[in-house]
Amino acid sequence: MPRPMHLAAHFPGVNNTTVWADPRSRSQIDFSSFEQLARTAERGKFDFFFLAEGLRLREHNGRIHDLDVVGRPESLTVLNALAAVTERLGLAATVNATFNEPYELARRIATLDHLSGGRAAWNVVTSSDAFTGENFRRGGYLDRADRYTRAAEFVATARELWDSWTPDGESRPFAHEGPQFTISGEFTVPRSPQGHPVVIQAGDSSEGREFAASAADIIFTRHGTLEAGRDFYADVKGRLAAYGREADSLKIMPGVTVVVGDNDAEAQEKAAEIRRQQVSPQNAILAAEQIWGTDLSAYDPDGPLPAIDPVTDSGITRGRVLHGDPSAVAARWRALAEAKGLSLRGTVIETTTRQSFIGSPSTVAAELTAFVDQRAADGFILVPHLTPGGLDDVVDRVVPLLQESGAFRSEYTGSTLRSHLGLPEPVWKG
Repeated sequence: MPRPMHLAAHFPGVNNTTVWADPRSRSQIDFSSFEQLARTAERGKFDFFFLAEGLRLREHNGRIHDLDVVGRPESLTVLNALAAVTERLGLAATVNATFNEPYELARRIATLDHLSGGRAAWNVVTSSDAFTGENFRRGGYLDRADRYTRAAEFVATARELWDSWTPDGESRPFAHEGPQFTISGEFTVPRSPQGHPVVIQAGDSSEGREFAASAADIIFTRHGTLEAGRDFYADVKGRLAAYGREADSLKIMPGVTVVVGDNDAEAQEKAAEIRRQQVSPQNAILAAEQIWGTDLSAYDPDGPLPAIDPVTDSGITRGRVLHGDPSAVAARWRALAEAKGLSLRGTVIETTTRQSFIGSPSTVAAELTAFVDQRAADGFILVPHLTPGGLDDVVDRVVPLLQESGAFRSEYTGSTLRSHLGLPEPVWKG
């Protein structure tokens, strides 16, 4: 029998995987879009529905980033509404530990857990971005080295608050004193239906991996190959013992895309067209400007990469995470373009592709199963390219094959997100 697989659905929103020009693409903020995607995920017996968060509209070259003009709704508000139109699906909100406070956030997440009957999850993210911090009274700026220090104490403090009510429903005073937070009083929300809401951590850095090993139930990550996935899986699982944790207490779920066709060749053609739509000529120039740090509007997206050196710390892009040294990234892009004869746009398409599973339903099902069986993942967070119908092919054509093979559940066996994930209820530490 294959290892049990976990599946989650990501609402793409302001994401560079989204194909905005497709006539089937609908609103990113109307509740009907959230509801349709969530209902599809629940029909497929997915573990949870996952919302990202954005605390400031990103800017590029002095203008609002094109993908942000639709707006960025607040995650917990949307999920509280979805709790009323779903029955078993977990509901995961991304909320920043840098720009919130433990009491207020622990209360909001515990409220969602009660309203949903034990289906809430919190994806803990951090920020060292002063640009985003400008939206907040205190500025919110943290040195990069301090952001996980605050996040770790934030999560620990939230769990103290959730444990301040006994399993029998008795409230007890809490008191926390630490480097980041000193609070005391009484928590207003009884103990969560699942003990504690599920905690998710997103990130691949060494600090992120250690934080996940110490405090998270799920790590949301990305890796491009089976080998890279196995290396990541072994590294993170290997850190758990230092915190007295078992291997199954942390689920590793990379974000992936899936493209399904009637056969493998058709799926590959479909995937290539999706990538061309995602990386339009305009978006290709924008992506290159983020690396080169300067205006490249005069360049031909179907021509060669810029021969100039990147401008470091130019500030052309604000509110986006830059991955790696720009000069090193530019060098890799040039080497790839030369080796494969790629244009600027072709290079962006080649280098920005998220790990994807492409093929017929049987091919995709087999590859997903192989990743889990070979311990490159415990499951996947699916990031569709269309909102809200982007999961239909997976749920209708791939999930039944996973169910037939025993790799994925045919029915929910429990009512809480912890039960879906096979995670025990936390021991009360009041």
